[in-house]
Amino acid sequence: MLFDDSVVHTSIVCCLSSMLMRPFFSVIVCTFNRSALLPRALDSVLSQVESDWEVVIVDDASTDDSVQTIQKYTESDPRFRLIRHDRNRGTSAARNTGIEAATGLFVTFLDSDDAYDPEHLSSRKIMLLQHPGIHLLHGGVTVIGDPFVVDKDDPTKTIHVDDCVVGGTFVIRKDVFDLIGGFADLAYADDAEFHDRAERTGLMIARTDHPTYIYHRDTPGQATSNHGT
Repeated sequence: MLFDDSVVHTSIVCCLSSMLMRPFFSVIVCTFNRSALLPRALDSVLSQVESDWEVVIVDDASTDDSVQTIQKYTESDPRFRLIRHDRNRGTSAARNTGIEAATGLFVTFLDSDDAYDPEHLSSRKIMLLQHPGIHLLHGGVTVIGDPFVVDKDDPTKTIHVDDCVVGGTFVIRKDVFDLIGGFADLAYADDAEFHDRAERTGLMIARTDHPTYIYHRDTPGQATSNHGT
């Protein structure tokens, strides 16, 4: 299913989520030694037009001052929560920790070196309210830097980000994880594996081209492995 963003109207946003006792979105931010970059990511959530969210930050045993940086947000806004691993366990494990702790109707992600456009969450909420049968929504990326990534099926080749599924863009109904589990512990492309598993399970998956997830491919030393939160 591919969204035609021309039919997305802001007028459909209603008070549904405000009547619920849980946030509409749980934003999972996994991080490891990214103290200098975290404010860009977390500030982009604070700048969202949509305000019905919580942020679960999973620090994967950072050795820099990430915890102190994160605490500035948790102490000033109760929508931010911090969970810290006692050892480095990698991106998949950190995501699964965040998912387990999430209380929102939908779980989504923000890599600690990326950012959201101010309308990112509001645009996704509109799509989900318009199409309540969707289990997994993804897509809609603006790439900053090199748009080519390693091909999961042939590591000797690269492919354009537009031809991939980008885990940071996933918006997943919380109850889906009870059906198919969390992210697999893979060295690379755990998001693609999750997408394929959801597809095989017969879940309704939709893609949007509305480019509000800002994918920074210009981060020095950006990791491509599953341990590069």
